[in-house]
Amino acid sequence: MEDGNNNLQNQQINVELSEEVSEGIYSNLAMIAHSNSEFVIDFIRLMPGVPKAKVKSRIIMTPDHAKRLLAALKDNIAKYEQSFGKIQGGMEGPNFPMNFGGGFGEA
Repeated sequence: MEDGNNNLQNQQINVELSEEVSEGIYSNLAMIAHSNSEFVIDFIRLMPGVPKAKVKSRIIMTPDHAKRLLAALKDNIAKYEQSFGKIQGGMEGPNFPMNFGGGFGEA
């Protein structure tokens, strides 16, 4: 008898990527909020000297998928650093008032 995880690993998923989406969206700030049932990540483009930042994309996911994303990011950052060296910084960011963006966390 096969378990559910094994079935998922043996299935092929055909992922379609449109030309528009493949160009990507530049973001240099992410604001994260959550409820008991979902995580909301707003990807924002913050430009120097411009007082208004625009949300360029919003991703909504379940807590389970958010945790999987965290694990995937950790794994990919480790692989990146093995190939290209340690990423310097990454922890400093813009200093916002506490109420900026409606109380979202910052990443």
